[in-house]
Amino acid sequence: MNEYYNEHSRHYVGVDCVIFGLCEGKLNILLIKRKMMPGKDRWSLMGGFVEEDESVDDAAQRVLYQLTGLENVYMDQVGTFGEPGRDPGARVISVAYCALINFDEHDRQRVSDNNALWVPLDEMPTLAFDHPQIVAKALEWLREKVHRRPIVFRFLPELFTLRQLQSVYEAILGEDLDKRNFRKRIAEMDVLENTGIKDKRHSKRGATLYKLRIEN
Repeated sequence: MNEYYNEHSRHYVGVDCVIFGLCEGKLNILLIKRKMMPGKDRWSLMGGFVEEDESVDDAAQRVLYQLTGLENVYMDQVGTFGEPGRDPGARVISVAYCALINFDEHDRQRVSDNNALWVPLDEMPTLAFDHPQIVAKALEWLREKVHRRPIVFRFLPELFTLRQLQSVYEAILGEDLDKRNFRKRIAEMDVLENTGIKDKRHSKRGATLYKLRIEN
C-alpha cells in the first residue's frame, strides 16, 4: 500500500460531533474544554481521528459513546470542513455529525470525566477552530429536518404531552409558536398515537399523553 500515491501529500481525517439535548425547555449543546494543544483550555466540540480500521460513521459513533455512554443514537452527517488552516496542529479534514439525544439517558459521569459540559445554545462560549461554523451548519440542518421528519421525538421520553412537544419545536426553531396552528399541523402529520393516559402532575384535569406511532 505504501507504494501508491507517494507523490501526493497526506492529510488527517477527523470527525466532530455536534451533540444536542433538550434541558429545561432549552436546546443545549455538549462541549468539552480541551486538555491539550492546540487550543488547550478552550471550549470545542468533541471529536477524534478516524482510525485505520474504521469508517467515518464508526468513528463518529465511537466518539459519541466515549462522551455519553450511548449507542444506537440518531446521528447524521451535516457537512465536511477542510479549509487548509482550520486546525493549527496539522492539515485535518473533518466530517461533522449532528447527534440528538434524550438528556435523561446519557452517562453524566462520562461527561464529567471528559471535562465536558452541557451549555444552552444561546449561551454558547466562543469555540476553538472553525467549530462555530460547524455548530451553525448543524443547527441549520436540524431546523430544516424538523419540518420534514419526526426527529424531534429523539429529545422526548416515550410518552409526552402536546405542550412538551411544542416546547421542543420552539426550542429548536428559536421562536414561539401559536398553539392552535401548531396542533393543527401536528394532527395533519398523523404521527402521534393517543395513549388515553393523563399526566396529572400539573393539574387535576391532566394533560393527555401521546407517543410516536411505531411505523414512524
